[in-house]
Order: sequence, then C-alpha cells, then structure tokens
Amino acid sequence: MTLLVTGSAGHLGEGLMRQLRAAGRDAVGIDIKPSEFTDHVGSITDRDFVRRRMKGVRSVIHAATLHKPHVATHPHQHFIDTNVSGTLALLEEALAANVESFVFTSTTSTFGAALTPEMGEPAAWIDEDVAPIPKNIYGVTKLSAEQLCELFYRKRRLPVLVLRTSRFFPEPDDSIDVRNGFSTANAQANELLYRRVDIADAVDAHLLAVERAKAIGFGRYIISATTPFTREDLPELRRDPAAVLARHFPDAPALYASRGWRMFPQVDRVYVNARAREQLGWTPKYDFARVLDALRRGEDFRSPLAEAVGSKGYHDAVFEDGPYPVAS
Repeated sequence: MTLLVTGSAGHLGEGLMRQLRAAGRDAVGIDIKPSEFTDHVGSITDRDFVRRRMKGVRSVIHAATLHKPHVATHPHQHFIDTNVSGTLALLEEALAANVESFVFTSTTSTFGAALTPEMGEPAAWIDEDVAPIPKNIYGVTKLSAEQLCELFYRKRRLPVLVLRTSRFFPEPDDSIDVRNGFSTANAQANELLYRRVDIADAVDAHLLAVERAKAIGFGRYIISATTPFTREDLPELRRDPAAVLARHFPDAPALYASRGWRMFPQVDRVYVNARAREQLGWTPKYDFARVLDALRRGEDFRSPLAEAVGSKGYHDAVFEDGPYPVAS
C-alpha cells in the first residue's frame, strides 16, 4: 500500500518518512523543498502535480502547511492558497484516485482564544468538545481545512481523520519571556505536562490514524502527551502550578533543582488526549514521567526520532529576536 506524505521536508513529515522507511513501508514524500525525504518536489497548490503524485496511492497523510511562524512573514492569501486550496486539491484528487484513507495534520492552535481564560479564572480543560475561536489566519485556515475534510466524508464518504497536534518542534519558544527565563529543555519538559507531544508519539498517532480511518469514518483528535493533571487541578494551575506538580510528582522539585530548572509561574490550558487514546489505540510514551526518569539517569528526555530530525527552523532568514517574528 503506497502512502503519500505531504510536507516531507518538515519536522513531522521527515519523522513520518524516517519511520515508514525504517519499517520498509512503501511511502512517497512530497514537498516544495528538496530533502533526503522528499521524493518529488512540487506544491500542493499545483493540481497537475498533485494528480500525478496520487497515482497508486492508497492512503494520504497531509502534513504540509503554512503555520504559526509564518503569520508575520506571509500574506493571508498564501495561507488560503496552501492550507485551504491545497487541502481541497488533495482531497479531490484523493477521491478521484480511490484513496482509502486520508489523515489531516491540524493544530491545537485552532482553539485560539479558547486557550486563554480571563485572569483569575481556572486553566482551560481542552478536549475535542471545546469550540474553536481562531485568533489568526493560521487558525482560521486550518479550521477551514478541517471543515473541508469533514465535508468530503459527509458528502463523498472519504474516510478522513483530523489530528490536532500540540507542539512537537524543538526550536526555542517564540516568547522572549520564556526564552529569557527558562532553558529550552526546561521549557519543553514543562510543556509535556499540558501542551506538548514528542514527535515520535505524533508519528505513531498518524500511522494509527491511517489504519483506523476506514473503520471510524471521520473524527477529530487532540494529539498531545498524556497530562497528569485533572479538572480539580485547574484553579490552582493558574496560581501555583509548582505546587500541583509537586503533588503529582513528589520528587520533581528535587530533580528540577538539580538541573537549575523550575516550573512556569502559571498554566493556562490543559490538552486532553483521552479520545485519541481510546479510539485510535494510541499510547504516547514520551510523557512527563519519562522526563523525570531521564533526569534521574542524566539522559535526554526526547525520543531518538526527535534527536534525528533535529531543529529545522521555520524560515530561510535568521531573526535576531527569536526563532521567528511574532505578529502583533
């Protein structure tokens, strides 16, 4: 079964292609950029290119996107062209080629303003039932692409699963306060508690989605490391997340102190992956408990796949004030 991976030069696309090739799977990678994992260079906005690449394909993982780091550097039309029109071209050509399953990589950024409660309010408990409130063109176009995917299932019965992934990139945070106050490893370890997923787990979720799409038909899933937090923790997470952390992991304060690490001063949201674990049979391995195990052993808490893919950056240009310019 040939599996088409879009965005094969990106973080997730490369991770998928590495895993598929290692398993001896028949996979084809496409991207606008050449790479070791890109078999054909071209744009998903080029209908003829998409049609040619779809021949013999049985499943599609659509990971290509313009994403948040491009909001300040690309016009809105580019987001519509790539994220909406490109997704439409892939869906239509997949349908014409009798593709059996389609997996769309979306983002927790579609939740937008729903992720940040008012000051004094508890942290937000984010599951698939929370209504998205996109706050930039990235969120708007990814949500629009999700809706196209649902339409193609409802009207044409193309099995499509949407995976709303949380952060999995290794680059430093876009927030200057986080970069100045926390090492990258410290910040990303903190995030695994509530808003991050290791790329190896993200890849596993996508491959499980390919297998489960026909049986499920259509579904949306949050793909993030399993949180140890509960609904009862939400008020205190806004006030004193270090205390909540120590309650769940009593040895965490000492392990953190040995590295000069600390918890964030507040947590504003908690991503909940229960539906993905239940319906996809997904079991993410790289959670916060694994972080602490790695600290005890003096090892890197990231997966070997995360280390292999490494940092790519988001632009050809290098910016002085962060990994990418943040739109106001």
